[in-house]
Amino acid sequence: MAIEIERKFLVKNDDWRSLESGKVYRQGYILTQDKVTTIRIRIIGEDAYLTIKSKTEGISRNEFEYPIPLEDAKMMLDTLCSRPLIEKIRYKITIDNLVWEIDEFKGENEGLILAEVELNDENQEIFLPSWVGEEVTHDLRYYNVNLAKNPYQTW
Repeated sequence: MAIEIERKFLVKNDDWRSLESGKVYRQGYILTQDKVTTIRIRIIGEDAYLTIKSKTEGISRNEFEYPIPLEDAKMMLDTLCSRPLIEKIRYKITIDNLVWEIDEFKGENEGLILAEVELNDENQEIFLPSWVGEEVTHDLRYYNVNLAKNPYQTW
């Protein structure tokens, strides 16, 4: 079991764009009865994953991720996942031994760019790069699972 400790920020400028090339992500969510547990199907290029996440406590949650066959993931995205699917380009930039993941959303979330950084503990101090803007860690609208239910373009 892994524990995900993550902070999210809006991206305020394009200074990060020259630092790394991105990969296309396509992902969807399978609804759960408790509406707290998240089940995600994700395709990155030719790789596919099933991820299960627990309720977030503070900025931490349990996360279980497993590789799955690409064809199974495609079928699950097409038949089991709620709409709209999340489409984005993810850029990974390493600064001070931390990996910043910048998500440039497409489709119904076009116009939204978020930066996430995973931490070793909730109180870890971090340097904020010049392109990092307002923190939105506690704003549930910015969770991918919620962007699938209530896309950015509808706000």
